[in-house]
Amino acid sequence: KRANPAPLLALVSRPPPHRRPAPTQIDAHDAAPMSTGGASLVRRALEAVRRTPRWQKRLVVLTVGAGTLSYACQDNRVLQISDGTGGKKKVVILGTGWAGASFLRNIDTSLYDVHVVSPRNYFMFTPLLPSVTCGTVEARSIVEPIRNIVRKRGGAFRFWEAECYKIDPTSKKVHCKSGDGTNADANGEFVVDYDYLIVTVGAKPNTFNTPGVAENCHFLKEVEDAQKIRKSVMKCFERAALPNLTDEERKKNVHFVVIGGGPTGVEFAAELHDFVNEDLAKLYPDVKKYVNISVIEAGEHILTMFDKRITHFAEDKFKRTGIDLKTNFKVVKVSDKTITMSNPTTGEIAVPYGLAVWSTGIGTRPIIMDFMKQVGQGNRRVLATDEWLRVLGCDNVYALGDCATISQRKVMEDVDSIFRVADKDNSGTLSVKNIKNVLGDIYQRYPQVELYLKTNQMKGFHDLLKDKETEELNIEEFKKALAQVDSQVKMLPATAQVAAQEGAYLADCFNRMNTCEENPEGPLRIRGAGRHRFKPFRYRHLGQFAPLGGEQTAAQLPGDWVHVGHSTQWLWYSVYASKQFSWRTRMLVVTDWGRRFFFGRDSSSL
Repeated sequence: KRANPAPLLALVSRPPPHRRPAPTQIDAHDAAPMSTGGASLVRRALEAVRRTPRWQKRLVVLTVGAGTLSYACQDNRVLQISDGTGGKKKVVILGTGWAGASFLRNIDTSLYDVHVVSPRNYFMFTPLLPSVTCGTVEARSIVEPIRNIVRKRGGAFRFWEAECYKIDPTSKKVHCKSGDGTNADANGEFVVDYDYLIVTVGAKPNTFNTPGVAENCHFLKEVEDAQKIRKSVMKCFERAALPNLTDEERKKNVHFVVIGGGPTGVEFAAELHDFVNEDLAKLYPDVKKYVNISVIEAGEHILTMFDKRITHFAEDKFKRTGIDLKTNFKVVKVSDKTITMSNPTTGEIAVPYGLAVWSTGIGTRPIIMDFMKQVGQGNRRVLATDEWLRVLGCDNVYALGDCATISQRKVMEDVDSIFRVADKDNSGTLSVKNIKNVLGDIYQRYPQVELYLKTNQMKGFHDLLKDKETEELNIEEFKKALAQVDSQVKMLPATAQVAAQEGAYLADCFNRMNTCEENPEGPLRIRGAGRHRFKPFRYRHLGQFAPLGGEQTAAQLPGDWVHVGHSTQWLWYSVYASKQFSWRTRMLVVTDWGRRFFFGRDSSSL
């Protein structure tokens, strides 16, 4: 027999145990860089990877790998321009924010003649704006051209880069103005008619009419705002590094003030703190000792929309890291040199500053204020819609996002009609069985009923009755049972999550409009006959994050799941990468994070 050569080859290829390969000689010139900068980078990378849970490593690898493959295999389709023929209904979208882009991304453009009017020709991923202010992420990494969104879906539409300044619901026209002045009158004005109007113009920063805010403070709503802040931060450091300045002048130049303790203000303060300590401290060692970051909040705590555990952790962390947190202070005036604020204990004090960022909430745009007066909503702060996102007081106009809010119908306003619908035999009383037959429709039409039952740990409608043995209810007993449920009516928050879900919901309704016209799927009409065409919009909260700096993020997810730490920061990376509108921006953002990790943030005044 022929012997098997494998064992013999293994013995031959195995090196003798007493022999060791001679060590490679490294020139001292070459070894020095590796022992300082290179070794430090490797150690940081290995330590970060070692601390990361295995499932999060796999998620990041899967996200980047799939994105690279998808981007490499992308199509080269040419954007189709809608010519307005074919007898299709014209849908006009005002705005390209979260709501408008989400609607445009999901609408079936083969069913409608879609036109978009917006002063910017791109969608912006707003949750990463604070990262742009310090160079953690580049501005172009978080924007996606609107034409790209439609082109990749193979749809046809028209886009005009202009601003709508008037809505005429009577004649179904919108009046727009372009800054280029290219029409015959050289004023850039034109009119667009519509069959359906989707208003998603967003909101503007709310200054609360505080003197000097608009002239002296930075806002953080647009990409241009983040770029201006980034330039201003570097100018403050360069001014503080000039010779012949007193210590007080240096302190003033690098005193950064954030007005507003909400998520945007807190995240910007944390980003700026990391930028100063991780990057600028090495470049401006003589200026670092003068830097001061202050957060001014009118309430008692910051991040009040989060769980109290996150609020307390964030406040403690800011104090530990040296961020000056001033709560119960209201800013009353801002000049070009000082910020004047008041406190019940200290009274008014004036603080010199180098840069101020105003992040205290949102206000109504002038076009929405004028439109509300036309439709009888002049006394409101934002545009009111029903549960199907239709603007109250006019036809075929829908409003989504920060410019509108859902005016939930109250149960006690319709309690007589609800009783009549449930009382099918017109006996004047309702049995438990009668109520159960319409309970599903009541839950859909009035979600506060189900929410009230869950909040009070009730199993069903029968628990609302004071007398549990009651089998028949008259109208008065029915009213008493439902008297408290309207206390659970709440306004939706003005967040990207809400706007994106509203846009996707409304697009789905438009896509199925003909089908649902013949086969309605909504709840019973309480004040009319038949059923509603669609189910009303229901917001599904998916959780929220609050980056706190130092590679630590607070997360509050459904089910009362609260966590703060380094592992949550990697979850934040994964979620925000996956939520990008395209694989192009997803790859750019992940690349920016990697660049910052290895090489730091760029300190150029660009």
